[in-house]
Parts: sequence; C-alpha cells; structure tokens
Amino acid sequence: MYELCQVGANSYYIDCPAKMGLYRFSDTEVYLIDSGNDKEAGKKVKKILDANGWTLRAIVNTHSNADHTGGNRYLQQQTGCAVYAAGIEAAFIADPILEPAFLYGGYPCADLRHKFLMAQSCDVRPVTDPGFPGELEVIPLPGHFFHQIGLRTPDDVVYLADCLCSEETLAKYQLTFLYDIARQIETLEKVGKLEARCFVPAHAPAGPSVRELAELNRRKIGEMIELIHSLCWGGETFEELLRLLFTQLGLRMNFEQYVLVGSTVRSYLSYLRDTGRIEPSFQDNRLVWQAVEG
Repeated sequence: MYELCQVGANSYYIDCPAKMGLYRFSDTEVYLIDSGNDKEAGKKVKKILDANGWTLRAIVNTHSNADHTGGNRYLQQQTGCAVYAAGIEAAFIADPILEPAFLYGGYPCADLRHKFLMAQSCDVRPVTDPGFPGELEVIPLPGHFFHQIGLRTPDDVVYLADCLCSEETLAKYQLTFLYDIARQIETLEKVGKLEARCFVPAHAPAGPSVRELAELNRRKIGEMIELIHSLCWGGETFEELLRLLFTQLGLRMNFEQYVLVGSTVRSYLSYLRDTGRIEPSFQDNRLVWQAVEG
C-alpha cells in the first residue's frame, strides 16, 4: 500500500484506497493529483517525495470528497504548495462542513462530522487561476460529484478520479454514490471513447483501456434505474424505498450509509422524475413516489 507506480515517462500513481496521481514536470518538482483520506496519507506522500528528492509545487484535487482531499492541509503546511479544484469543489474543500451538510440535507450531527466525510480545510484556488499547472489538461467528468474533473498529462496518462467503479465494487455494493445520474451517464459515454497511453481510475485498476469498465458501470446504472422504478409501482415514501433497497441489495444500514446511499437514491428519484417515469404526490403529509409507464 502507498507504493509509487510509474505509468508514463513522468507520470505515476500512488497505490492506495483512492489512488493519487503524481506528475514530475522537472527533475525535482512534481504535481500531486488528490491527496488521500487524511493527515496520515499526507505523511506517506511526504515520505515518497523526500525519498525521491522531489518538491511538491501543487495539488490538483479531482473533486472534494474527503478521501481525495484529506491530506491537503498537512501537505500544504509542510510544503507551501498550492491547491487547485474546479467550481463548487473548491468551495467544499475550503469549507469541508459542506460535504456532510449536503449529504444529510441539514446541519450534520456529530455522527457525520468526522474525517470520512469531512476533511480539514485548506487554502484552495480555482483551476482557472493563472497559476494552475498548464501542463495538465482538465477533463470535465461530472456525475459522481458536482464539478469532478480528470486530468491528462503530457505523456498521455489520464487520471479519471471517481467516474468508474471496479467490477468487484459494483458486484458487492451495486448502488454506488452518484450525485447526477444523467451527467454520470454522459461522462461514462465520453470516457468509454477516450484514448490514452494509460488510464488511472481512483477506485479501479490502472490500464490502457477502460472501455469495457465504462460500459459495465453504465449498465449497472441502468439496472438501478429499473430497480428503483419497479419498487415505486405501489407508491413509496423515500424512507420505505430506502429500506426496500437496502434489504434487496443486502446492504447494512448505518449513519454513513444512510446519507451516502440516501443521497444517491434521491438522485435516482430526480432522474426518474425528470424523465417522466415517476410522479410525486403528497398523502397524509407524506411525499410518495409513484411509478408510471415510460
């Protein structure tokens, strides 16, 4: 774990639960793509940098989820590096309470205010800032989160953030976290057509092609759309629908799963509503989702 793997002349990734990218733009200077899930991850990155005689000039966060930004503050304090992110992601990184607040839909209780959902804040700049590393090509990858991006390096390695889940993860959990279903489908179609020397997804194996994995992810979304639609034929409240899904998929409820899966299910309901396949109604002061033909 935390092994440095070279995948291009100057491109690397650090093998860890959410793979970090690293691009060496001179003999002694590097950019980091994401920073791991906490201070300890940051310390392991710093150890790799020191062992290779590298200076960290910037961190580019693909998105603001805590498992990708948790090492930001430590590394920024240790190295003085800049941190960059796109759009709303920068706001979440600067004020991390936004992630659990968004997921919960209100002020998050103490059960949700921890490093798994809330990284430490740091100074962050937008990717449109003049100081952004010009060597890196920004690839918009919305869907998993608001303004998630991927990055292509000059030696043709593409870092894909969280737009893909591994085959094993899809088989185990099936309902993986998504913010915008329609945009995620578009992103998967785009990613499936990309060409590169090597692709590095954060949560799937690195390799020369992700076409089959992108299609597998797209099919799984299609299956979840149909499953949620089918569970609404009798008319269900959100809470009952969530219970039915957890039971059918063999998931175990806890606070983190409630907000992560719950947020995702709400996104699927929005997609089904926007495509005309379910209708909301209010019955006895309850919001009920009713499937319709479509």
